[in-house]
Parts: sequence; structure tokens; C-alpha cells
Amino acid sequence: MSPTGPTQQIPVVVLAGFLGSGKTTLLNHLLRASRGTRIGAIVNDFGSIEIDAMTVAGQLGDSTLSLGNGCLCCAVDASELDVYLEKLTRPAARLDVVVIEASGLAEPQELVRMVLASENPRVVYGGLVEVVDAAEYEATREKHPEIDRHLAVADLVVLNKTDRVPRAGLDRLRASLGGAASVVESVYGRVDPELFFDRRPSTERVGQLAFEDLLDDEEEHGHGEACGSECGHAVHLHTAYESVAFTSAAPMDPRRLMAFLDSRPEGLYRIKGFVDFGAADPRNRYGVHAVGRFLRFYPEPWPPGEECLTQLVLIGSGTDADGLRTSLEAAVAGPGDIQDEPAMWGVLRYVQQADEAEEAPGADD
Repeated sequence: MSPTGPTQQIPVVVLAGFLGSGKTTLLNHLLRASRGTRIGAIVNDFGSIEIDAMTVAGQLGDSTLSLGNGCLCCAVDASELDVYLEKLTRPAARLDVVVIEASGLAEPQELVRMVLASENPRVVYGGLVEVVDAAEYEATREKHPEIDRHLAVADLVVLNKTDRVPRAGLDRLRASLGGAASVVESVYGRVDPELFFDRRPSTERVGQLAFEDLLDDEEEHGHGEACGSECGHAVHLHTAYESVAFTSAAPMDPRRLMAFLDSRPEGLYRIKGFVDFGAADPRNRYGVHAVGRFLRFYPEPWPPGEECLTQLVLIGSGTDADGLRTSLEAAVAGPGDIQDEPAMWGVLRYVQQADEAEEAPGADD
């Protein structure tokens, strides 16, 4: 119960959707709005590209590796994908997140299984994002009925091109999607990058705005395609989802917290932060990473002098913020709760052991 600190893991996000849905547009938006977060991408021709904000201008250089086949789930197996993930996740690459942009005809579930089966200890599943063309959904579904299967395994659905569909039609479409995935609406693929990764500010400043700052300012204030020339205000991407912050100075009860996490509500897409389990494991705090139905805990010793707090952020769409806070407050340990090692067994199911291959809790959910 006192493992050493975990290897720094990089989320690998699978970005899927049928041809013309807007995957590349969304990826380009993420690159432009990364604000210093370094993004690696594996794209349709299976090129692995190290990308930062400057590459939005098309300055990709000679860093593309191609296998000549855009359907990733057919081109490679899990071990071959690991070769490319090894290049992108090695410490020298200094990347923060990797996005796999799948071919329009790829099987997303197979790509997810390949990521989950990775033997690279620096890789952690970052979610399946399915991009849907709201205006062409019915036609796409008629031509490709497998979209129902794709949506059923998605962690996040980006309903794109919503400016081309009346509000009543969008409401009917959202109701027809069903499933437990979060759904966010977008125009030109503009969703808040916070749904995919934690943006960090660039540290390089020479007394003026960096290139990425100019791009980000244009995104939010440019009165361009996302909001129309007469909108007169910033585009607030964060309005597409809800974020709930929770802090507790009292430790969490492992059993009650796991009861909440094992039945987390529809629409809750991401959970991140640290958990204090008190006497159940006084030496360690537990980093938590959840996306969709995937869940992982990372025990590590408390930093010297660090106050023992539980600090969590929950991100979703269509969630009940007050209900989430109430559920978490109910999971705080009370004075009569037994805090011992058996209480941690439910948590330890989601701690990857250093000497075993990736088993991927939630892989079949």
C-alpha cells in the first residue's frame, strides 16, 4: 500500500467521425487554442507529428511518418501502434497529450482497444471523441448504420455544424443519440480544449504576445465564423459544459467514493484531481483520472509540507452540478467510519500494477 510515484502518463485521445464530420477542423482548433500545451498527433495517413502552437501556420517540417494507409485499425496492430506512441511519449518529446485522428472509415472501438492494450507505461487512455455532422446525421446514419455502434462506445460526442440545424431539430437529434456519453455542440469544431486536456500557459515571453496568444485572442474575439460579424462579444466555449470543483479537508471514505465513481451519472465526461483517504492510506494521496467509463488511480507519497486535501474537478454536459456536490459530500468519511486496508480494495482495482500488463478497467463498458 505504499507504491512509489507513478510514471508520468500522457493521455491518448482517439478522435473519430465519418468523412466530412469535421475531425480535422476540430484538431486544428485544438492546436490553435492549446495555449502552450504540446500536442502530438497521429493522423489519417498514420503520420506521427510533434505539434505546438506554431505548427498551425502549416510549419510541419519533415516530422511526418507515413504508412500509406489512413485506416489505422486495419493498418497496424497494438504492438505496431506502440512503436509510434513510443516516439511521441518519450520524455525527450516533452508532449502533454496525443491525439489519434482516425480515418473516416475506421472502427473506433478497435482503436480504443489498441490504446488500452498498449504496454507503454507512459500511455493512458484519454477518451474516444466522436464527431457528428448535425446537418447530415440522418443521411450518414442511413449510409453508415454502424454510427450507432460508434456512438455507443464514445466518451464524448461533439455535435458539429449546429449552425445549420434549427434548435428544435438539434433537440430531437440530441434526444435520439441516447447513451451515457457527454454531448457538446460546436460550430467549426470549436469546443473548449479543457474537455481534452489541461491547458498550461507558455513560459517563453520576450516582452510581447506570443504567436499562440494572438491566435487565442482571434479565436475568442475575432467575430469570425463561430459567432458572426455582428455578435459583438467573445465566444465563450466553456458554456457548452459544466465544471464542478470539490474540496474537502476531511478524508474521503473509500467505499462511498467508489460507489459514486462506479455509478457516475450520464454526461459526466472527465474527473481529475487528488484524493485523501486518510487513515486508510495515510502515506499516499491518490491522483484520479477518469474519462467516460475509464478510471485510474495513481498513488504517490504526499509532498513534504503539503496539506492533506481532496481536490477534484468534474467536467460534463447536462449534469446536475448540485447533485454531484451532494454525492461527493456524502462520500466524505465520518467519525464512525472504519478506515482500514480492506476499505481500499475497491480503489486498488483501478491502480495499475507496475509488474502487470495494461488490463484497462472499463474497456468493455
